[in-house]
Amino acid sequence: MTSTAPGTPALPPAATQTVLVVGAGIMGGGIAQVAAQAGHPVLLLDSRPGAAAQALDKLAGTLDGLVAKSRLGAEEARATLARIRPVASAAEAAAAALVVEAIVENLQAKRELLRDLEAVVGDDCLLATNTSSISVTALAAGLRRPGRVVGMHFFNPVPQMKLVEVVSGLHTEPAAAQAVFALAQAWGKQPVHARSTPGFIVNRIARPYYAETLALLLEQAAPPQVIDACLRGAGFRMGPCELMDLIGHDTNLAVTCAVFDANYQDKRYQPSLLQREMVDGGLLGRKTGRGFYRYPEGAPPLPQPAQEAPTHLLEVTVHGNCEVAAWLEQRALQLLAPHGRHPARLYASGWTGLEVGRARLVLTDGRTAQERAQAMELDDIAVFDRMGAVPCAPGTALAYALAPGAHAAWQHQAPAWLAALGLAPQCVADSPGLIVARTVAMLVNEAADAVLQGVCTPQAADAAVKLGLNYPAGPFEWLAHWGLGEVTAVLRALDEHYRGERYRTSPWLRRQPAARAGGRA
Repeated sequence: MTSTAPGTPALPPAATQTVLVVGAGIMGGGIAQVAAQAGHPVLLLDSRPGAAAQALDKLAGTLDGLVAKSRLGAEEARATLARIRPVASAAEAAAAALVVEAIVENLQAKRELLRDLEAVVGDDCLLATNTSSISVTALAAGLRRPGRVVGMHFFNPVPQMKLVEVVSGLHTEPAAAQAVFALAQAWGKQPVHARSTPGFIVNRIARPYYAETLALLLEQAAPPQVIDACLRGAGFRMGPCELMDLIGHDTNLAVTCAVFDANYQDKRYQPSLLQREMVDGGLLGRKTGRGFYRYPEGAPPLPQPAQEAPTHLLEVTVHGNCEVAAWLEQRALQLLAPHGRHPARLYASGWTGLEVGRARLVLTDGRTAQERAQAMELDDIAVFDRMGAVPCAPGTALAYALAPGAHAAWQHQAPAWLAALGLAPQCVADSPGLIVARTVAMLVNEAADAVLQGVCTPQAADAAVKLGLNYPAGPFEWLAHWGLGEVTAVLRALDEHYRGERYRTSPWLRRQPAARAGGRA
């Protein structure tokens, strides 16, 4: 779209213009608060009798709490509350410059509401939908002026969360999307443009964070508390198991099923049999007292096996030419210095890790420890996972896996060396990509497909996952940091291991020149 339909506003509504919020639930109440704090007169409408007034009473308590904590001035709180007025029908909002609907997530209900609103508001009024999953194109279809319908997807809690996805359907006029984008900025938010496709940006790119964990659990590769600890160690604020327990497995599964169905059963988004069984059994997470964990106890502590002291201190070689290798050399030097020794260093050996005598600790490239042992023609191999940051904090949980033929001595010495390096080693089954490398590679892959399909830009993807999901980095930031060769190597190893559509490498990644030059370390 390049033209602007007659009546489509080219500028965002001014702060003196009225905003109608339809739906007085958690999201609608939060949107009303944000609009009122920005200076707009706000009308709050809900089909449930008394719901809007109840939402206003609840907001009064929230604002009083902010004043008590000195997070908001008393006068600003009073002015904000005074700007919001409950209304009984949309007819009272004929002069509104913007409508934001935040009703039930149902296509038919939203379409009927938008048709009713179009009969009341002026031709230059913007119609925004807070939908998190429904096609904006479908919502606008059949309206007299579909070009003014824009997705304005806020995140919960609305007053605190900075991200707003500004979603354009096929009918959406660029001027309307830009007006909503500018308005979100004026409200103190950080908007990102997105094209209306299943899941938009956040709910789409987030799927692998849950899906890879559910796949590992289905294979009995590691218990939930180990997976959570390793991903927290990589910088994620919550592990996927505890996060799914918090969200609710019914909600999480419903979103996954919606994305799966909307993408015509693409295997990449296939729901998990394990999560389906949990939902069928009523194990929904915190709200039912049990999910992956029991509540209020939460996750059990990690196992703390007794570690041996590392041996072969005089036969240590650091391999590789990357920041992980540099960190290994620094840590090994601290261990060896009291013995008057320092580790040898080989930069071009083709792999990254630590050689101790005739055994090797190898940084994952996606292949299993068994595959690395076969390629290196050596039994005593342990593969360790990617770290979120180097250097990492002492005691960071890190997954490792042993080759099936590893001798008993190395089965004890591999974790001993990881512990001596300052890590908390967690032994997991010999699965490709372990935990962190596999999860991050798939997050990058999904984001790459989103960019390929014109859903968003790389910059928008990075901003969306950091602001909307609180991830420690954006997918394209990870890609730049890890290197295209390493990410595609992990994806290739996953694809070769499972032999299905799920782990296919995004064409966007394959088209990048560095991917062709990248190799396995």
